[in-house]
Amino acid sequence: MDKTIVTAFMVIISVVASVLVFNSLYPAIQQSSDAMVVMKSRLDDRMKSQIEIVHASGELNSSGSWQDANGDGRFNVFIWTKNIGSSRISGLDRVDLFFGPEGDFTRIPHESTAGGSYPYWTASLENDTNWNPTATLQITIHFSGTLASGRYFIKVITPNGVEDQIFMGL
Repeated sequence: MDKTIVTAFMVIISVVASVLVFNSLYPAIQQSSDAMVVMKSRLDDRMKSQIEIVHASGELNSSGSWQDANGDGRFNVFIWTKNIGSSRISGLDRVDLFFGPEGDFTRIPHESTAGGSYPYWTASLENDTNWNPTATLQITIHFSGTLASGRYFIKVITPNGVEDQIFMGL
């Protein structure tokens, strides 16, 4: 009889211990699984996103002198960036733009966060209403004065971390 009671207690203790272990491990496994799904989704988004800076130029005429091409009275640099990936890129105002002389570039804020100070950038889509695959985004960097001639670095980074960079001459 003693062995039966001890065996019954051991079975009960084993079941309780199994339930406790399950209750403590299952949420951790579930949370880890959710994190893996989110990570896969982000990785998939990055793999489907791709951009390419196709052209960049300043408001200069053929002799290299400043020419107000768009009539705003300010010196501007124009950058055309194409979505060559297979997914739409959203959050255009959250794009990071780095620009400046080679070795001395800085992040240029979007017009919405520049607080009215120069330089800042604006964007417009050339051939679509969203930055869908094959659409081209024209980025205009607005300056308070002209830039010195030389070699300039441009880097565009989308909100999901996809980037492209080039050097341009002014």
